[in-house]
Amino acid sequence: MNRHATTVVGSYLSPYVRKVLVCLDLKGVDYRIDPIVPFYGNDEFERISPVRRVPVLLDDSVTLADSTVICEYLDERYPQPRLFPDGPSLRARARWLEEFADSRMGEVFVWHLFNQLVIRRFVWGETPDEAVLRKARDEEIPQVLDYLERELPESGYLFGAVSLADISIGSFFRNAAFARYSIDAVRWPKTAAFVALVLGHGSFEKLRPFEELLLRTPIPQHRDALRQAGAPVSDETFGTAVPRRGVLTT
Repeated sequence: MNRHATTVVGSYLSPYVRKVLVCLDLKGVDYRIDPIVPFYGNDEFERISPVRRVPVLLDDSVTLADSTVICEYLDERYPQPRLFPDGPSLRARARWLEEFADSRMGEVFVWHLFNQLVIRRFVWGETPDEAVLRKARDEEIPQVLDYLERELPESGYLFGAVSLADISIGSFFRNAAFARYSIDAVRWPKTAAFVALVLGHGSFEKLRPFEELLLRTPIPQHRDALRQAGAPVSDETFGTAVPRRGVLTT
């Protein structure tokens, strides 16, 4: 893999990859993408991502395998525009909301919803666990939305300009939409308006055609389909033809 170019390893369908790609676009950093589904990573992928998760960032300086660390690195290496608000208290709040998105929203929207309806079916050939889905829809997602409704502003972004916290929260709602979940705008009006604003940002919109293409394309054909669609696909890949479960697979 050419280390002189910035390369992101991971699929456009991952909310964690999406977060990094939006940050790269905001920073104006050119990149290539090796769009593997993490379960299809080879042995070298396991070396650079020990828990077999995406994204991984490769450039001339570092190899990083966590979306939060990657985005903080990008914010330090490419200072403008800033991904965090000014002042220690606001930066701390931004970091907390980003962590809430990555941990709790990731658990609910990715593992309990998207994993059940998409990953289990198209990667492993398994049927969804209806008990997990029911709990997610009836209990866990409403709890997440109740919290966001209290924390989000009446209008606009969290801190005036788009921040890593906005990007992180919005990223998971794209996967909820892939699983055909939509926010009840009557019950959670601030959250619905906020998500529409964030996902309507140009850096998110640039990714939408590639995401939608992958949703209708068999996994072994992802690279070729993306290349034909004009995505900046890397010449080399960490991908393999046979999936394997990762250390943290749930």
